[in-house]
Amino acid sequence: MKQVVFVLAWLVILSSLSGCASGEGVVQSARSLDTAANVTPPPTKVKTFTPSPIPSITPSLLPSQTLPPTFTPFVITPPSSTGPWIIGFSGQGRPIEIYQFGSGKIQRMIVAGIHGGNEWNTTELARKLIEHLTIHPELVPKDKTLYILPLLNPDGEARSHGVDGRVNNNGVDLNRNWDYKWQADWPRDGCWIFRPVTAGKFAGSEPETSALVSFIKTHPIDALISYHSAALGIFPAGIPPEPRSIKLAESVAEVSPYPYPPIDTGCLFTGNMVDWASTRGIAALDIELSDHTHTDLDINLRILDVFLNWSGK
Repeated sequence: MKQVVFVLAWLVILSSLSGCASGEGVVQSARSLDTAANVTPPPTKVKTFTPSPIPSITPSLLPSQTLPPTFTPFVITPPSSTGPWIIGFSGQGRPIEIYQFGSGKIQRMIVAGIHGGNEWNTTELARKLIEHLTIHPELVPKDKTLYILPLLNPDGEARSHGVDGRVNNNGVDLNRNWDYKWQADWPRDGCWIFRPVTAGKFAGSEPETSALVSFIKTHPIDALISYHSAALGIFPAGIPPEPRSIKLAESVAEVSPYPYPPIDTGCLFTGNMVDWASTRGIAALDIELSDHTHTDLDINLRILDVFLNWSGK
């Protein structure tokens, strides 16, 4: 009987111990779940984006753009180039261009468009001569180089094909702006009087004049023709006309209908380009076309042939 009681007592003790262990496990499990529920999960790492740098762009000058005017008008172009050469810029920044034909030692020059749009047909003639010589370069003798400047006054030409296009952007008649017998004012009797014009603040004051002066001073030009319009004839350079210019005028007159000696209107010419050129030993002519609209191309192709082959004596 004692043994049975002992066994029963022992079972009660074991049962009590087991219950305590089981309760603590439940509590521990509950605590574990509660702790898990209140734990903040670690933040998810977001990838950062670093943009690539945007490359800087330096715009290049387009062929249609023009450079601004510069106080150094003469621009050296590689000798292999036939043109157009840019020798300077007008008051409004338009380029002043020259074309070269041939590479001989004796250098000659044709200038047109000194009075811009008022004498636009001289520029048209010069461009036709350029086109003709581009097709027929053999017309230039091997001992000659010919430069053609088709438009000395691009601002006037852009402004108007008429009397309002005669002067440059500063209101200056470029054919009175050269450093030979220059005058700030002159008698208007027998001269062009359709609009107010000036001779510039001083001789060579204009960028167009300065550009051509620089070119001529750096090239040994032997003879020069400056085209004008209209109808007054062939004017040899110099006051009075110098001998070589007279001989060139006589040779040109033999193949053209332009008046020679020229028609005298009584105008006093001051600061004239070809007169300035003659002081540098250049045989030079002003040649006036027959009117303000035609180029007289056939006539001037004959003059071109004489000019290129003239002996210079």
